[in-house]
Amino acid sequence: MSQYVSEAIGTFFLCFAGCGAIVVNDVTGGTVGHVGVALTFGLVVMAMIYACGEVSGAHLNPAVTAGFWLAGRMRGSAVPGYVASQLVGAVAASGVLALLFPAHPDLGATLPGASAAALGRAFLVEVVITAMLVYVILAVATGAKEKGLMAGVAVGGTIGLAALFAGPARGWGHIVI
Repeated sequence: MSQYVSEAIGTFFLCFAGCGAIVVNDVTGGTVGHVGVALTFGLVVMAMIYACGEVSGAHLNPAVTAGFWLAGRMRGSAVPGYVASQLVGAVAASGVLALLFPAHPDLGATLPGASAAALGRAFLVEVVITAMLVYVILAVATGAKEKGLMAGVAVGGTIGLAALFAGPARGWGHIVI
């Protein structure tokens, strides 16, 4: 399997499970709950790291791909293919969710409020939690740790943590993984 196909598949499952958990929580009156949504995001990222990591590195996110490139751990020529694959996976997952939940058009999106202050806070939250995620990924994906047994747990745990504390801020921020 090519690294680009691996990225598309991993991103598909991330978006399908994570956004799907938000949609299911909404349409079932909160049965998944906030903690369940956060766990879903963390667990699916962990699973995709173990499933796709050896093929593509399981970036699953353009910000992670950019982090690898900026750290000098990825060729610049591979970046457009990775980002395109991630976009294909995310759009495909959104399409499947739209077919499954036609009465739920937001597909699990959590959008900031329309005021300039809300947008500014949302942007700052995104910058901080994305920096935290990329820092952890770069720290555990070095040398022998790259294929280490616990790298997926560390990254999935970071995603779950970010979703737990930043996810409730629905009026001014959302998780972009």
